[in-house]
Amino acid sequence: MGLVTLEAPLLASTVIVPVLAAVISWLAGEKISSKSHAVLNGGSLLYSLLIFVYIAYSAGLDNIVRDPAYWTIDGLGTFAFVLDPIVFPVAISIAAVTAMVAFYSIPYMEHRYEELRHEGEEAPGWGAYFFLYTLFAASMIGSVLTSNTIEFYLFLELTLIPSFLLIAFYGYGDRVRIAILYLIWTHVGALLFLIGALSAGFKIGFDFINIYTGMPKLGIGDAGLAGDLLWATLALMVIGLLVKMAVFGVHIWLPYAHAEAPTPISALLSPNLIGIGGLMLFRIVYTLFPKSLDQVSTYLYAWAFLTMIYGGLMALVQTDFKRLLAYSSVSQMGYMLLGIASLSIYGISGALLHYLVHAFGKAILFLVAGTLIATLHGLRQIPKMGGLATKMPYTAALALVGFMHITGIPPTAGLWSEYLIVRGAVEKSFNMGALSFTLMSIALLIGIGLSTAYAFFTMKRIFYGSLPKHLDDAHEAKDSLIVPMIVLAAIGILVFFYVFTIINPMIGYLEHLG
Repeated sequence: MGLVTLEAPLLASTVIVPVLAAVISWLAGEKISSKSHAVLNGGSLLYSLLIFVYIAYSAGLDNIVRDPAYWTIDGLGTFAFVLDPIVFPVAISIAAVTAMVAFYSIPYMEHRYEELRHEGEEAPGWGAYFFLYTLFAASMIGSVLTSNTIEFYLFLELTLIPSFLLIAFYGYGDRVRIAILYLIWTHVGALLFLIGALSAGFKIGFDFINIYTGMPKLGIGDAGLAGDLLWATLALMVIGLLVKMAVFGVHIWLPYAHAEAPTPISALLSPNLIGIGGLMLFRIVYTLFPKSLDQVSTYLYAWAFLTMIYGGLMALVQTDFKRLLAYSSVSQMGYMLLGIASLSIYGISGALLHYLVHAFGKAILFLVAGTLIATLHGLRQIPKMGGLATKMPYTAALALVGFMHITGIPPTAGLWSEYLIVRGAVEKSFNMGALSFTLMSIALLIGIGLSTAYAFFTMKRIFYGSLPKHLDDAHEAKDSLIVPMIVLAAIGILVFFYVFTIINPMIGYLEHLG
């Protein structure tokens, strides 16, 4: 484990290049075609993905990699872009999903524009859409590459503005009200985190992680704070990030925002944005407060199980496909929280790998939902579907791959993330006693059983059984909808076979950190 300084600011370019593409789209507006916008913006995000892969190959996944330039601001600490074994699976997930969804956006948003015109409404054109879309993607990439807590907060807040506008301009239902609901909840979460971060920063400085100088300084918050201030700071930062994750009790905004956002944006919100809260729960809060977090980890552990089970139950009873997927995301964040709350090397590794698994699996599923909407004249009500595998075999196969990801069935990396999370949960429950182990076993059986039930029950209801008469003219979706999903499915399956190139560096990093 070492610190590698790049010769050029390649990490910064993974944010700057997409931002430049977004600005060009804004300036070009309707002067260029929608396909040109997609190539420009999707290509810029593919560039980010290739840079991450190149850095991992050239510098080694087991090293901490930083740009050659970083900036120190009095009172705010040092701002840098850093890639380490913990961040790598998250960064490549965001870049890959946002790139493919950019290409998928063309046929889907053509359908959405037509719907809006039919409703007598006009939405901003392609230039505005891709400007907001790529700013959203770039700000997510920037948020995970940060090495300073205030830098993270700035990028996290930057994700809110374009995503809010995308929901308000292009969403479904009462989209303005839902966009405001989304903005208020997620802004409050970020603000709680900021208040906690400022409280700690005034005592110990804002460079909580200090990765730009090497390994993080573990436990500086435990050493620098005490008493009520310590617990208040910890609570604010944890709850703020849990709002971002949309765990049980602070999840109210998610089913509305993720179900009623335009589907390409749902495919970014649900698997990518909410998982960043889980990453930073480890990367910032655990780094700052390892001893204090250990004392409250039992509560987080129970909260994780409650989230898994609640999200699974709610998903099971939904009739709207996108709303089902939204509640599924609540449940999946329970898995991620469970791995982190175990404070086990294997559990944390599993949680961060699960970010990647959920990113690919849930993105595919939301894109399947969008494909059904665009192909079947806006249909998203599950009871009105059935037997579609005979009419849409490729879409059905891709839906199956998506559900296999989130239920941990090979050949998807969900098998490995689920194994590592369960291993971490078992390790923690053993340390807590026989009663805890028994309750953990029951909760795991219920949580995993619910995930499997809603996944394959939904597959049966949509794609198998008898075909309703009103779907006699159903047909397979156009290639421009199918191909991006195939690419995401292929990458997700490829990770299954090369997963230890990601897991081993994470485990080595955590062992060295601890």
